[in-house]
Amino acid sequence: MPAGGPAVKRSPYTRGLIALAVVALSLYIALTVPVRLGLDLRGGTQIVLETRPADGADADGEATDRTVEVLRARIDALGVAEPTVARSGSDRIVVELPGVQDPRKAADVLGRTAQLTFHQVLGTATGAGPDADPPPGGTLVLPDESGRPLSLRAAALTGKDVDRADARFDQQGGAGWHVTVGFAGDGGTGWARLTGEAACSPPGDPARRVAIVLDDKIISSPQVDPSVACRTGITGGSTQITGTFDDSEARELALLINGGALPVPVETVEQRTVGPTLGAEAVTASAWAAAVGTALTALFIIAVYRLLGVLATVALACYGLVSYAALAALGATLTLPGLAGFVLAIGMAVDANVLVFERAREEYAARVRPSPRSSLTAGFRGAFSAVADSNITTLIAAGLLFLLASGPVRGFGVTLGTGVLASMFSALVVTRALADLALARPGTRRRPRLTGIAHTGAVRDHLTRAAPRLMRHPRRWLAVSAAALVLAASGIAVRGLDYGVEFTGGRLIEYATATPVDADRARAALADGGFPRAVVQTSGENRLTVRTHHLGDTEARALTRTVAALTGRADLLRDETIGPSLGKELRRGALVALAVALAAQLCYLAARFRWLLGSSAVAALAHDVVILVGVFAWLGKPIDGVFLAALLTVIGYSVNDSVVLFDRLRELARRDRGKPFDRVADRALLQTLPRTVNTGMGAAFIFTALAVLGGDTLTDFALALLIGLVVGTYSSMFTATPLAVVLHRGGRRQPGRRATGFTPPGPDSPPGNAG
Repeated sequence: MPAGGPAVKRSPYTRGLIALAVVALSLYIALTVPVRLGLDLRGGTQIVLETRPADGADADGEATDRTVEVLRARIDALGVAEPTVARSGSDRIVVELPGVQDPRKAADVLGRTAQLTFHQVLGTATGAGPDADPPPGGTLVLPDESGRPLSLRAAALTGKDVDRADARFDQQGGAGWHVTVGFAGDGGTGWARLTGEAACSPPGDPARRVAIVLDDKIISSPQVDPSVACRTGITGGSTQITGTFDDSEARELALLINGGALPVPVETVEQRTVGPTLGAEAVTASAWAAAVGTALTALFIIAVYRLLGVLATVALACYGLVSYAALAALGATLTLPGLAGFVLAIGMAVDANVLVFERAREEYAARVRPSPRSSLTAGFRGAFSAVADSNITTLIAAGLLFLLASGPVRGFGVTLGTGVLASMFSALVVTRALADLALARPGTRRRPRLTGIAHTGAVRDHLTRAAPRLMRHPRRWLAVSAAALVLAASGIAVRGLDYGVEFTGGRLIEYATATPVDADRARAALADGGFPRAVVQTSGENRLTVRTHHLGDTEARALTRTVAALTGRADLLRDETIGPSLGKELRRGALVALAVALAAQLCYLAARFRWLLGSSAVAALAHDVVILVGVFAWLGKPIDGVFLAALLTVIGYSVNDSVVLFDRLRELARRDRGKPFDRVADRALLQTLPRTVNTGMGAAFIFTALAVLGGDTLTDFALALLIGLVVGTYSSMFTATPLAVVLHRGGRRQPGRRATGFTPPGPDSPPGNAG
């Protein structure tokens, strides 16, 4: 037996066992560990808090960690199911409250510092006012419940001395709603001493009062009962806080006392509320769009590649299972922009299979005595370089987005990276294991055309007969690209970019109305109601979105009443508030992440293909970015996190096309080093065009399904993907390639410079690989 024979025979079984083990483990995880849906998919409120130390210094991580623990205790007291409290950076805390549709109350409870103190009243203050000098001797002047200023001695007790607080209703005693407070440790002794000193003053004297202060506001200042003896005070280790409380105020006060005081003040910099209806609609629409799009893509692949198309469809299902299980195992949160990562990874999984199958067809046609199995093996070997390069560039972008970006863009990076790894596994392991098993059957050996490899395909046959010279005049293609760039840039200059609330700051409220409403009519009504700068958009039949500058809760309620009066009913679907500093930070972070990702891809492509092709590929990416942004500027569509996720998806598709094309160009240039570069570029373009067409058709089915079935929440996202698919496919063929031809011609005119930008193969170099 030849050396290495047993290893060759065992390798298909090894791949099969690995594929079976991974799929089985993924199925177990998928059935036992659910993926956490983001609030935009299940409804609820997200609040981002920023710690603000009183002395103006930067908050340290320890203070933020202590604040997280206090907030977690308060949220547990609120009774929210499955809340999430997580630190973000050194001074940010992200709170997610599923099912909470009243963010105002939640934000008020979370944002209160809850500094509880107990003071002895010295008397009524005179000459007190906001501009008055602070009283000497460590005393404090605060207005009581009626607004009368009281002079208070320094705090005798704090919230740390409190053991437990409960809201109760005393119907018989006439106290109504009140809060009982139990003291811990020396707190009971301190309370007896404080009330004993107050009891030494005569009844009616302000000094007989004890002030209970919460966040520098007197919430109750009752007099000590006449029955309490001087120097004895109230013993027993408990007391009551009385006042004009209703049930919600009493429960909120008890909650704050039990939760403890925040170590540092916090400020709400972002707040998002998504109604359960919108969340449920987004999940249903996304599921339908994914199912229909994937089914259409599967039918197309089966029609083109027959048996291998069936196997690729099974591998695609395994990709979905593995990627879902990976997200569940990592504890990742799936959001609406995160679905973009799934879409891109589905396209890459299809693309990897198409690359292999098209290369196998070429190998079958070029061999004297071909077999489907040997041709497919050669196809996997030949396509590996293109598959690896396209996936590595995408992984670089995903990793940098995770490290540098935040919010939805970071979530996109997580989902994209996970999906890319799963797509490579499904294409290179699962598909190959299934194909090895199927093509080893005697029936497939007798009927090779059933496999989908034994014919070259209609697109390739037509190109072989026509043999067009597409790169004869490369500057003409560049002129067309330049004209498209000018048109897109003029849209940005003339119409400007309509940044979403998350990039500018402000408030966005979306309503479901009882009747359809005209945007101009709604805009006029809101202007009459005191909101002249409101930006109004309608979507669907009964959807109205209002975007304004920063509004308080009172103003937001007035806006809702105006919309309800105009439309008959205004059900809140979404409410987002972004602080101006956070909006600038998100915009800056997204741009930096995008720029660094492009630069990293340029460096990788330059290392793999040298600067000539690497710079041409990145130029095509920039071309795609400008055109897509320009189209959205002309259409007046918002530039927000969902659009940015779509833009990154388009960049991923475009770089994949360029990598596959340049990988083939590199192989042909090494093989035929004496031929003109433009002729080599023509051959590379024509040889990879079947792959480009088939991959583009598969992606178009998914994107169209998202556009048609995805609902209002995915319409702009799907539109951006469809535009980007067309632009990205065009740019890889008719921007990147002619630019490389022009740069190559310019390089040849300068003596001493390498013309092609390729590394000539040495005597031990393996033959070039391409997709």
